[in-house]
Amino acid sequence: MSIDQADIGVEEQQPAAQSLSTQAARNLATTTKTVPQMQGITSRWLLRMLPWVNVSGGTYRVNRRLTYAVGGGQVAFAQAGNDVAVAPPSLREIPLFAGVDDDAALAALAGRFAPQQVRAGTVIADRGQPADQLYLVAHGRVERHGAGHFDEGTDLGVVADGGYFGTDTLVAGGDWKYTAVAATACTLLALSRVQFQALLEQSPALQEQVRLFGEAAARPQNARGESDIAITSGHSGEMMLPSTFADYELAPREYELSVAQTVLRVHSRVADLYNDPMNQVQQQLRLTVEALRERQENEMVNNPEFGLLHNAAFAQRIQTHSGPPTRSDLPVQQDSSDRRAHLLHHCDAHRRGRPGGGRPEPGRHPRRVRAWSERPVHGHQRPGHHVLPGQCLLLRRGSSP
Repeated sequence: MSIDQADIGVEEQQPAAQSLSTQAARNLATTTKTVPQMQGITSRWLLRMLPWVNVSGGTYRVNRRLTYAVGGGQVAFAQAGNDVAVAPPSLREIPLFAGVDDDAALAALAGRFAPQQVRAGTVIADRGQPADQLYLVAHGRVERHGAGHFDEGTDLGVVADGGYFGTDTLVAGGDWKYTAVAATACTLLALSRVQFQALLEQSPALQEQVRLFGEAAARPQNARGESDIAITSGHSGEMMLPSTFADYELAPREYELSVAQTVLRVHSRVADLYNDPMNQVQQQLRLTVEALRERQENEMVNNPEFGLLHNAAFAQRIQTHSGPPTRSDLPVQQDSSDRRAHLLHHCDAHRRGRPGGGRPEPGRHPRRVRAWSERPVHGHQRPGHHVLPGQCLLLRRGSSP
């Protein structure tokens, strides 16, 4: 069979257009546009919840009453294979050794700590038994259990990496007031009271520090370690009233104002020729300001100088019982005597790290929020954006006078 070339041309020929195509007509049409979108915008609840103070002088000074309590940080360790040793300078984070200036005495003290490997479930200290050891937790988690008001057990918290317990036993001795149990396999460093007393007799620097520590503990002070203000109440008749004063810290902490800034560049040709229907400069400013606000909240949480995570006292950092914070951790972490406490919760992507459960509508600050133990629970729009997954920040709103 033969095929004619003329027939092929007829089959491939396209029909002539009868009207204007949509592709051509689109060039004369006006499209409906949105403003530029930005995925990095979060709800920024922290900036909305925190109170703001006008700092006209550029420096924010925190004046406090004189406090006798010192130390209270975390102890550092040096590891070489399976060998673990305490870093001598970090022993100053323990209140008993906070004022020791003799590095040689601290090095000798660090050398007296004996490493111990304990399994999960091991009872490290038993309530009512003689207490004669100071324990440093190099790795692992130790749970402390004490006696409640009606003889039932109560949870006293968790001691984890860098923590310690049993400081009072080195000087005063006595019995354990709680039971310490290893929640996981732990690496501990222990200093016995006998070893400490032997070193104390050889070191004048340690003797002076123990004396000063005892004097500070004997000074009248309140439950927070601040110098006491003598007040008499409940008396009748005429009696000699005490004289008192509120002492201040001589070197209060100061915060210098931090700046987040940039230079926005918009070419005049862009602003003149492509400025309708949306103002190019306005949209550029809007997106840049959003980025600055995001950086502001990030700095409020993570800045090493003034960030909330870095400035939270170690005594106020509470270890969870297992993994991310759960519902069982919140009653321990909240102070029942302070009904003004609020919880700002940056939830984990997993349900188990979300104490309040659920998730609010993105981009809105709800009027009615979920609560736990009468505290509102605020979720973050983007989990883990400014805080590591599974972490919580417990905040008390307002500035105390």
